[in-house]
Amino acid sequence: MSGERWLSEDNALTIFAAVATLLAALLIFTYLQYVLFAMVLAYILAPAQQKLEERVSSMTAAIALVVASVLVIFIPLAYILAIAVQQGLQLLTTLREGDFSPEMIQDRLETVGFVIDIELLYATYQEPIGEGLQGVAVSTLTAVSGLPDVLIGLTITVFVLFALLREGERLIAWVRTVVPVDERVQRDLLEELDTLMWASVVGNVAVAGIQAILLGVGLVLVGMPGVVFLIVATFILSLLPLVGAFGVWVPVSGYLFATGRPLAGGLFVGYGLLVSVSDVYLRPALIGRSGTINVAIIVLGIFGGVVLFGAIGLFVGPVVLGGAKVVLDLFARERAESTAP
Repeated sequence: MSGERWLSEDNALTIFAAVATLLAALLIFTYLQYVLFAMVLAYILAPAQQKLEERVSSMTAAIALVVASVLVIFIPLAYILAIAVQQGLQLLTTLREGDFSPEMIQDRLETVGFVIDIELLYATYQEPIGEGLQGVAVSTLTAVSGLPDVLIGLTITVFVLFALLREGERLIAWVRTVVPVDERVQRDLLEELDTLMWASVVGNVAVAGIQAILLGVGLVLVGMPGVVFLIVATFILSLLPLVGAFGVWVPVSGYLFATGRPLAGGLFVGYGLLVSVSDVYLRPALIGRSGTINVAIIVLGIFGGVVLFGAIGLFVGPVVLGGAKVVLDLFARERAESTAP
């Protein structure tokens, strides 16, 4: 009788735990991308939090880092993105109004030996080009209309960041106590996830930022319009190992050639190649061979992460996909050890 009662209570607790976890997951999922953003920032700022806690209380250290994040990350990032969107729309308007007309492009290309019927090419792809421009305009209006939700989400990010910085170690300790997994497996899993986070969040972002700044210097020197927009585009494309800065300096070089500046175009091709080749040296130096992630995981993780998590998926997507591989590897290892004779 007592055994049946204990079994009943155990089942009831299991049901309550599952329902509570489900409801909590639904609440978190509502603003998941902002929670993930806070987790990424907390991971980056954790070493600074530990250093500050040697001199001040954990609350004071967390408040200081949150304020610094708002002043150094949130506000400048919002300002840069606003300028980038504005410049991107100006470039699109310039193209549509004819300041960079097909006839002018064709004439410039013919002077350097390329014969292309730009008008026929534009007429062929006029419909998809128009749909693309319309999609950009609709996306911009949607983003503007959704500013209240963005502000609410960023407010959530700030509070979650504060909580993670102040109680991060206690939270990890609590998770390790409630997850029914062997301590050795938990330790291995945390080490592997830390390596993934470092490679994806810190290493890849640092490499992309350095390449964007380097290419931005060249863009300023050649007097390219929409520099901020192109720098942001370089940063995003540099997160993709198979694309990188090529996606920006190649069309910019073509633009310089087409507008009658062959010397600037040739010099920018050489400079762009140097920026792209720097990836070979920067990535191992900043990430290390132990933190190298499979190219397929990065590409699929980034694109799938953006679709599933929004912009933060650029950084979180590869971690989620790589983390799934780590968990399966650990599961296979433990299963093999448990069934070994």
